[in-house]
Amino acid sequence: MKKNRAFLKWAGGKYLLLDEIRRHLPEGECLIEPFVGAGSVFLNTDYPRYILADINSDLINLYNIVKTRTCEFVHDARRLFSEQSNAADFYYAKRECFNHSVDLYERALLFLYLNRYCFNGLCRYNLSGEFNVPFGRYRRPYFPEDELYWFAECAQKATFVCESYDVTLSKADKGAVIYCDPPYAPLSATSNFTAYHTNSFSLQEQQHLAELAAGLSAKQQIPVLISNHDTPMTREWYQRASRLMQIKVRRSISSRGGGRIKVDEILALYI
Repeated sequence: MKKNRAFLKWAGGKYLLLDEIRRHLPEGECLIEPFVGAGSVFLNTDYPRYILADINSDLINLYNIVKTRTCEFVHDARRLFSEQSNAADFYYAKRECFNHSVDLYERALLFLYLNRYCFNGLCRYNLSGEFNVPFGRYRRPYFPEDELYWFAECAQKATFVCESYDVTLSKADKGAVIYCDPPYAPLSATSNFTAYHTNSFSLQEQQHLAELAAGLSAKQQIPVLISNHDTPMTREWYQRASRLMQIKVRRSISSRGGGRIKVDEILALYI
């Protein structure tokens, strides 16, 4: 089955794991994703409805604008992908503009530009909520026109909401299937744990997510699939899962481009 790429670069994106994830996702009337990220699972499944949530308000704003103002957005965004745009001075000026803008449409355009031109496609904010990823120095950043149109087509079946994972999960009802892709747990107790958005996802929240998944499955018969690193800690969190599947995927686990090795990941299915 053909795989469709997301229009955003995203740390921890699920493109490489799609076959495994699709194999274990049950059928249902609505797929709920409390951590939608770049949306690779959404873009490569075919549920009648989707509820797609994320705590990042810029991400959800961008998705709603691509869904409702597709042609206008593609036309305007294309202007930001030029030879002139691929320079550090231009990038930092646009980053400054983004951090001070209150116009939602402008923020959406600049968020896509920053995502494609910043270092490693990272999404990181400082404690003041300002995007602070440095310039990426790519030869020629790609303008994802086809991917934007595919996203907009798929998005007609989706509702995008900016809210915490526990709020999203509390709304799940009969017929729903849930896929959770939380910010991954550290590989070890000494690993750096970079904050996603302005709030980090704590170990307590990781454990709480596992408890909510077990409850949804046992009490409401709503299946939940969670992906994470495979560590003794995650196996302890997911001990109430019906099945645990270990998979290997090549990931960058350091800021150096050459730091790509295969690490074990886990899929926990509550059903």
